[in-house]
Amino acid sequence: MEKDNGKNNKIPFDEDNYTHNIHKENERLLDRRGFMKTMVGAAGVFAISTLPWGGLAAKELMGFHTKSYAKKKIVDIASLSIGESAEFSYPSEHESALLIRLGENEYKAYQNACTHLKCPVFWNREEEKMVCPCHHGYFDAKTGKPTAGPPRRPLPEIAVVVENGAVIATGVKRYET
Repeated sequence: MEKDNGKNNKIPFDEDNYTHNIHKENERLLDRRGFMKTMVGAAGVFAISTLPWGGLAAKELMGFHTKSYAKKKIVDIASLSIGESAEFSYPSEHESALLIRLGENEYKAYQNACTHLKCPVFWNREEEKMVCPCHHGYFDAKTGKPTAGPPRRPLPEIAVVVENGAVIATGVKRYET
């Protein structure tokens, strides 16, 4: 008998029952290495499939794409006194907005959904501030920037012009940081 010197290179069981059974009857078509290759491939396909959407978002955020908005009459100048406000819908009928007459020829319009949690914003004539009653947020009427409360971003401003004795909405200004 051979001396094994503490090293036994013999297989303790018959090879057919111990090492080669993983290939019998398609028992393991997908092992760990195959699974990882599949997952990396799926992640790559997912990453590549999101590139068109990322390109569209970058185009919008960088200002390479400008939206055009239809003009809409908000109110006649004669029906709105200095310090008063008028609610209207713009750019669509489902988006509420607020026009404020701050001076003789000074008009400001904003989308009136608070930038914190989209609660409606109201004009407080006495305090000359725009107020979000949900969490006591306040916005400056001249700039739309938050002055108090949880909101951190200004309200989206709507561009307005005065034509033929009426205030007309012409578009939504891009968000500036």
